[in-house]
Amino acid sequence: MAQYCYILFCYRVPGLFATVNRFFFLNIFLCFRSRRDVQTCTSWKAPIIWEGMFDPDLYDQMHKKEGTSVALTVFAVGRFTFLNSSEKHFMLGLPVSYYVFTDMPEKVPEIKLGHERSLKVIKVERHSRWQDVSMMRMKTILDAIESDIRHHCTHVFCFDVDQVFSGRFGSEALGDSVALLHAYYYRIPEKLFTYDRNPKSKSYMETGDFYYHAAVFGGSWKSVKALTEACYRNIMEDKRNNVEALWHDESHLNKYFWLHKPSRVLSPEYCWDTNIGYRSDIRVTRLLWAPKHYDALRTPYFRRLQ
Repeated sequence: MAQYCYILFCYRVPGLFATVNRFFFLNIFLCFRSRRDVQTCTSWKAPIIWEGMFDPDLYDQMHKKEGTSVALTVFAVGRFTFLNSSEKHFMLGLPVSYYVFTDMPEKVPEIKLGHERSLKVIKVERHSRWQDVSMMRMKTILDAIESDIRHHCTHVFCFDVDQVFSGRFGSEALGDSVALLHAYYYRIPEKLFTYDRNPKSKSYMETGDFYYHAAVFGGSWKSVKALTEACYRNIMEDKRNNVEALWHDESHLNKYFWLHKPSRVLSPEYCWDTNIGYRSDIRVTRLLWAPKHYDALRTPYFRRLQ
């Protein structure tokens, strides 16, 4: 039987040294030694979640007891296999509220939803360039959190729509601030990461910890609000200076997580591309990239990685 490591974080409050026994401060069981083939902890002691490290039932019971509820945001661009697959795999057993942002609400199909799961369609402005859609989603998510999500949900997960769930994407992924390791970059040297090297951009990075994928990020609603607010503010400052970040919102997200370390990091299991081929460290795939025009989105070097 695996031995699970109990992580207990303590923090100071005025006049008191308190031991906090709540999941969002990571008092969780994780079996770090079960995955000696991969990095399971960051330099700042945040866990990197891989298959075999956690007991799913323990996490589910803990979050149900704590009354966790999750908002899932997604920008619909014509494909809805994402929502159908989410109903089979995403945060099962917890209340989930879908927030679908689209410029064509009438084309969102009827989705059969499970118990304590709801869907809200929000009309958004249409942009001619996908780059603008990518960058402005930060503002849209920020507005939704402020006006609606924070009143109903404890956590938020933000997704690209061009993906499909293929396995459990459960409560083990929840944390105060959650980032995802990019499937194409988690095993290559940092010098090859596609950070924005333009010092004129607010997303400029000379160095970093990991390369994170903007296709998935999340956390408590307060943390996601802070992230989207900061990214949007920096995007708009770049626009005023006639600068566009190399990889748009992803560049700004990487800069944010460099300055504000995530409390939880998801392994590439949580957003995998089968075009990469077999990897012995990927024991399960929980979310798969759907076929799309990715050649147009990356540099020639990135295409060589594929």
